[in-house]
Amino acid sequence: MFCPAIKCGLLFSSVSKLHEHELTAARPIIFGSILRTLNHVYAMGQVWKAHLQGASHDLSTRNPEICPLLDELRMVQQDIDDGYICYAGSLPQADTDEIVAFTFIGGGAGSMSCEDILLHVVNHATYHRGHIADMMHECSVKPPTTDLPVFFKNGFA
Repeated sequence: MFCPAIKCGLLFSSVSKLHEHELTAARPIIFGSILRTLNHVYAMGQVWKAHLQGASHDLSTRNPEICPLLDELRMVQQDIDDGYICYAGSLPQADTDEIVAFTFIGGGAGSMSCEDILLHVVNHATYHRGHIADMMHECSVKPPTTDLPVFFKNGFA
């Protein structure tokens, strides 16, 4: 399940059809634009990857000030997607219930199993793909269909 659900390649291909001003135009959404919403998905992927690895991350906000251009963001998102796919594919079944302790970006302690973190990463990306799809419709650009059954039907698994 993890492989097709995490990949954002289809979305990036569609988003790349937008003009630069449409990517960065201010929109009434928490992260402010299509590009910054994509950046948020990537940034939170970094955070959860660090938690799974027992490493620290350098983020203190869910909306980082630095936001790469679309082509760079696409490359780094692909790298992190591939990393999650490798991690999930090599995680022994016995380790999926391992509890990972972490500190939320906004402060406070948290803990989740590895499996729950992976599920959250997938759900989080899916949630924001919906936001981005809505913003693409506002720009008269049809977003891709990214539902899980469609991934399987089209052979993206």
